[in-house]
Amino acid sequence: MLHSSFAAEPQLLAHYMPWYATKDVSGEWGWHWTMGHFDPDQKKWDDQRDIASHDYPLIGPYDSGDDHALECQVLLMKLAGLDGVIIDWYGTSDLNDHAVNHRHTQKLIPWLKKAGLKFAVCYEDQAVKTLKNDEDVKQAQKDLEWAEEHWFGESSYVKHEGRPVLLVFGPQHLKWKFDLKAKPLVFGLAHLAKPNGLEGVFAWPPVSGGKSLSPAQWKKELGLIYARDEKVIATAFPGFKDIYKQAGVHDSYGSISSRDGQTLTESLDLALKSKAPIIQIATWNDYGEGTVIEPTRNNGYRYLEALPKCGNKADLRLPVMLYQLRKRGGDAKALDQAAELLFASKKTEAEAILGELAANSANSSSTPTTTSPPSCSTAKKKASLPSKTSAAALTCMRLQRSGHFRR
Repeated sequence: MLHSSFAAEPQLLAHYMPWYATKDVSGEWGWHWTMGHFDPDQKKWDDQRDIASHDYPLIGPYDSGDDHALECQVLLMKLAGLDGVIIDWYGTSDLNDHAVNHRHTQKLIPWLKKAGLKFAVCYEDQAVKTLKNDEDVKQAQKDLEWAEEHWFGESSYVKHEGRPVLLVFGPQHLKWKFDLKAKPLVFGLAHLAKPNGLEGVFAWPPVSGGKSLSPAQWKKELGLIYARDEKVIATAFPGFKDIYKQAGVHDSYGSISSRDGQTLTESLDLALKSKAPIIQIATWNDYGEGTVIEPTRNNGYRYLEALPKCGNKADLRLPVMLYQLRKRGGDAKALDQAAELLFASKKTEAEAILGELAANSANSSSTPTTTSPPSCSTAKKKASLPSKTSAAALTCMRLQRSGHFRR
């Protein structure tokens, strides 16, 4: 493992998926919301759209190219104490939806920089597997050279000892023989990195064969990786519950129970004890595999609140209020001001603006009360919070009960 050459405190990075598309932003629902089986145009009894997930985003299904969604997500990351993200990247080609994902990635990065967060990429080498006659190798070389030219040299790109950190989800298709001038430090999956000559490995939720893993089993698997005499990126995760079988894509990879938040806490503790220099949370938003830590209807803000550098937990509600008010066509100038205050970590001032806008929105509505999603319930329970924070949280709950923020 890497020890002394890194700072004592590891970088905490969330694995981020940039692949979501909605009809209102992109003109059609993307595959990762539908998986060719679910129909987000249909709403269920609880007013939730029919999406490819066992859970549901707190802000509703979003488009990864929507600046309002990116703003909300990045502010949540900042307030939760994350150091940045590792972006799942399919390269620059026009195959499948790869070009869209690439554009979404390019839109995300300026938001990360604005929040003072870092980024790296995890290259999906299977993205080129349909190409023949060495075109796969040529496309991968083109992709990596593009990343080298545009990203590896940036100050906000994750580095170790002056070398950019590059993850490869595998390699599962290519033999890794790419020579780049930047000499990136390349990490691969634990069982595939060494055969391909990569310098490091990254851990991932160790599901396979459709089996359900007990805590003892997944801890043993991760412990074996952390004990290896190699450079290691550790992992933490909230659980694993994919929807591939229900969608008819393929059999399930397996499952790891969330155990009401204990799995994230224990996997994070194990990662910290490993002394790895980087901890990758799997994931920020992979709804298809059920590894989501961003706020959802089922879990609220639970997972972000559990992160070691999360500040005032009630502040996590502010980016969601900002997003919801933007989608309702709120005062754009005031909302922009609130956003700038949040990016500047002036949360009290931002809260005052958002609370007033939310109260005005609630007072101007005649929508009857309906069932409430569990999005602000945690804030209501925080009896020790200052009265101003409690008021804003209650305003948020009031708006959601009235059906204002449903999508």
